[in-house]
Amino acid sequence: MVHEALQLIVFGLISGAILALSGIGLSLTYGILKFANFAHGDMMTLGAFMALMVLSGLRAMGWHGAPLGPLSFGWPMLVSTVAAMVLTAVVAVVLDRILYRPLRTMGSAILLISSVGVAFGLRAVIQFIWSPQPQYYIRKIQISREMLGVRVKPDQIFILVLSAALVLALHLFLTRTRMGKAMRATADNMELARVTGIDTERVILWTWVIGAMLAAAAGVMIGIENKFITPLIGWEILIYIFAAVILGGIGSPYGAMAGGVIIGVSGELSTMVIPTEYKPVVAFVIMILMLLVKPTGLFGER
Repeated sequence: MVHEALQLIVFGLISGAILALSGIGLSLTYGILKFANFAHGDMMTLGAFMALMVLSGLRAMGWHGAPLGPLSFGWPMLVSTVAAMVLTAVVAVVLDRILYRPLRTMGSAILLISSVGVAFGLRAVIQFIWSPQPQYYIRKIQISREMLGVRVKPDQIFILVLSAALVLALHLFLTRTRMGKAMRATADNMELARVTGIDTERVILWTWVIGAMLAAAAGVMIGIENKFITPLIGWEILIYIFAAVILGGIGSPYGAMAGGVIIGVSGELSTMVIPTEYKPVVAFVIMILMLLVKPTGLFGER
């Protein structure tokens, strides 16, 4: 029983790491722009397919790259991941300048509805370019290895390490840099931040860049974990992202981190007592309980 629980916790941490990364971007967007971005999941999908596009291009040029140690992929996959994060950030900034920026004065409800339209638009473009069929990064099957009494794949360790590195980088950015402090001030009170001389438009720009880059990284991680991606991966995980953000506290990036891990681990552990097909219910039960007990979430302000 203990061994099984440890194994499920490891699986939950992997799922939670992906949810945490994607939830941070959603939480940052809400904290500063005050609207729920329903296109965030499809930005994850876009990032995953951007990585596929770059990876396919590198392979077409003859750079296949040998796997790095025990991993199932090599440098081309890492380069593609970085390129996808940058390209997705560019798309997010363009969408903000073309669509969201002119609509900001109309209120959060209009922005929310617009984001739903963006979500459907991005999904349609992805399906048109890459087709609705699953696409594969790597077709190589990786064997799990036993570590500390649990079985884990090297690629899964990579996901955990990369997630931790990105979270640490974000923490240092928010707490040690001038722009990070400006973002936190803007999230607290945009009008006051503007009066004190903070360039809030620049803050919004950085918010979209960081959120999109983290979403793209999460999308690629889903592809590495599952070995394939589809145009629906972001939409299918979006409700779990919202559950993680609500659990941690809407607008709190640290809350999104904690919420993602809690949702991931609790979902996996629940399979010890309920059938696997009912696992998605756990996220909603936790979210509803949090709304009843503490509507502001774990890290939310009263």
